[in-house]
Amino acid sequence: MKRTIVVAITGASGATYAVRLLEVLSAAGCDIHLTISAAAQAVLKQELDLTIDLDKFNPSMLQLGGEVSARDRKLKEIRSLAGISSSSSNVLSVPSGEPGAIHYHHYRDYMAPIASGSFLTDGMVVCPCSSGTLSSIVHATSANLIHRSAEVHLKERRKLVLVPRETPLSMVQLDNLKRAAKAGAVILPAMPGFYHGVKSILDLIDFVVARICDQLAIPNSLIKRWGS
Repeated sequence: MKRTIVVAITGASGATYAVRLLEVLSAAGCDIHLTISAAAQAVLKQELDLTIDLDKFNPSMLQLGGEVSARDRKLKEIRSLAGISSSSSNVLSVPSGEPGAIHYHHYRDYMAPIASGSFLTDGMVVCPCSSGTLSSIVHATSANLIHRSAEVHLKERRKLVLVPRETPLSMVQLDNLKRAAKAGAVILPAMPGFYHGVKSILDLIDFVVARICDQLAIPNSLIKRWGS
């Protein structure tokens, strides 16, 4: 059965985690409902040189799985800086089959299906999750569709995975993370491990993406698992 996953990209650093997650979920055949904040639009440009039009969005703007793209060039730069040859890029180690579709919703569109609990999903991921988004979720301010959809997942007792990427953390941020966890969210910081045979920065990215997929019960072999 095709799984339905909501993915929200917000303005924290770590846009590469979000783009890789979309690649993996699509390759795994998931139906993806995507929403992107205005701050995330700026971060995607800054970190991956991707120009995103939030009003006239098309998945091709993210250049997922493209042979030659701005993102590919950026990743080649990362490999070069890390002393990694271009031939060592990661293989998409997920079940093959028909790719899942990406359904886009503007972050201001409260009429989107993901704004309602009656729209069934198998979970939601906010990746990366900015501190501002975290605060809005735990205090139920619902200032945009991302906040509203996260609140829906909490009230419906569905899986909500928050991927914060900031350091150090203030007491206010720690308290908000505690509140989110108490409300039922999974707090999954972008903290990659180094025990799985890391050879490149891309291996570290896949570590985080694999752990997100594990929380959503999506089979993957993106990393070498402990004891295997």
